[in-house]
Amino acid sequence: MALLPDYSLLELASVREGDSVSATLANSVAYAQHAEQLGFKRFWLAEHHNMEGISSSATSVLVGHIAGKTETIRVGSGGVMLPNHPPLVVAEQFGTLECLYPGRIDLGLGRAPGTDPVTARALRREGLGADQFPEDVESLQTLLGPLRPGQAVKAIPGAGTEVPIWLLGSSLYSAQLAAIRGLPYAFAGHFAPRLYREALKVYRDLFRPSAQLKKPYSMLAIPAIPAESMEQAQFLSTTSYQRILSLFRGQPLWMKPPIESMAGLWNAGEKASVQDFLGLQIMGDANALREQLDNLLSDIVVDELMFTVDIYDPAKRRQALDILAQTRDYSTASSASIN
Repeated sequence: MALLPDYSLLELASVREGDSVSATLANSVAYAQHAEQLGFKRFWLAEHHNMEGISSSATSVLVGHIAGKTETIRVGSGGVMLPNHPPLVVAEQFGTLECLYPGRIDLGLGRAPGTDPVTARALRREGLGADQFPEDVESLQTLLGPLRPGQAVKAIPGAGTEVPIWLLGSSLYSAQLAAIRGLPYAFAGHFAPRLYREALKVYRDLFRPSAQLKKPYSMLAIPAIPAESMEQAQFLSTTSYQRILSLFRGQPLWMKPPIESMAGLWNAGEKASVQDFLGLQIMGDANALREQLDNLLSDIVVDELMFTVDIYDPAKRRQALDILAQTRDYSTASSASIN
């Protein structure tokens, strides 16, 4: 049986209906600690704004909090939405994090605002937004790199830390930019699965070596519902179905308890849209997950898998990681490695 890529996790710090943000973040810490014990490689937090039910908006703060509560797992952003932030501020924040937790911080960057247009304006970032993304990435690379003679603007802390920069995307644009810049690339297959094959291929075909990365390194994010049986996984999956349905309807995104059936909650069009959103979702027990992963990886080249696990009960969510970990042998070193 072939060795699967390294496993990592993406976290939105989703708030259960009726829970507090404090309880949610405590659950996120326990989730990250359990992932670390199982040998997961990274724990990334996603930036979203103005979304009731998502508590990861202050992404860099949570990166520091999780890093401080763990010891070995890499912690980072998946990602910082760069149109919302001046590169200097990002460089100072992540440079500080790297000084606090050396060798454990990742800086994943996205070019979307991660919110609605009104909220994007409320974030008060002047500039060209997504159109300025390549220049902002270059600025961050400069600010986190070694100080240059005569450099007028310096990230202090930040300069010389060379925090690993990743580009994130759900289209071919970021795949091309990551390849040209010689940066690692993560495809957001957990919510936009349509172009994952094309994006991963474009990235590898166009990759140019850089000071940060000598050969291409890619990651694919996918949704997963690990459980003791397929029947239990199908039941647990209704939590994510309800939340995505709420997203499409413009409603709050509280995590709701699983239900026996979605019948009557969605119409045929909404059901199709939710299933398309989750087109790369895997579910079931360890054997079923392994078979689905083998099928997924049969026609793509990817160095790492990053999972989103939307399960309502925190204990069952941690148990899901135990089941997911059974699908690969963490006692054997993987063929590819980055940081």
